[in-house]
Amino acid sequence: MALFSTHFVSASLQLRTSLQVFIPDQIDTEKPMRLLYLLHGLSDDDTAWLTNTSLVRYAENRNIAIVMPQVHRSFYTDMHVGNRYWTFLSEELPSLIHSWFKLPTEPENTYVAGLSMGGYGAFKWALHYSEKFAGMASLSGALDIVALREARPEGESEMQATFGDIETHRGSDNDLLALLDKVTAKPRVLQLCGTEDFLYDNNLGFKSRIEQTDLPYTYQESPGEHNWEYWNREIQTVLNWIDRKGDFA
Repeated sequence: MALFSTHFVSASLQLRTSLQVFIPDQIDTEKPMRLLYLLHGLSDDDTAWLTNTSLVRYAENRNIAIVMPQVHRSFYTDMHVGNRYWTFLSEELPSLIHSWFKLPTEPENTYVAGLSMGGYGAFKWALHYSEKFAGMASLSGALDIVALREARPEGESEMQATFGDIETHRGSDNDLLALLDKVTAKPRVLQLCGTEDFLYDNNLGFKSRIEQTDLPYTYQESPGEHNWEYWNREIQTVLNWIDRKGDFA
């Protein structure tokens, strides 16, 4: 396998940032190569998946290249006060990846997944641009930001800087529940959450809403908290889902 750690100046962010890219060297030529954008959580960075899980070992015998960007605490959003991380993620990053590496560009071979804040970012990206993805996956995602803001008022100052006023959030392009009504294609959706996770109720709320759509949707819950023990286990579920192994929609 090859693991690239890259530092570069982002035109969108106007600052130097970093990126991790995993490319397997044992490729099954009978299967297509897939590209997975794998997003980090609120307190992490682009190295978090590599540092805290056995991701490389899980992925090394699969035809899956993995791109892990750095977005700090931005919620993958063009921030109300801050940088344009949504523009970086959805526009600049794919262009850079396809110019630097010979990786898939076809929607049928492109996936996005993430944990916590990254679960939100993954669903936001794939719901906005559903025609560009074969599937999206969330692990313990913060999937209803309005409900999260209402439940955790101690974090409202940071949410205000990120998203602006809560009154204008519901129904906006940052609201996943609203984006479900705007999807034009039908990528596969995998939602995972631990039953002891503090975002469990948040995930159940999103589950209730997405089940009203006709998206090909799979929900799985199992014992687990909001921690790396759970995510290290369930990233294997995501990789199997991309490989279409097991009982997935």
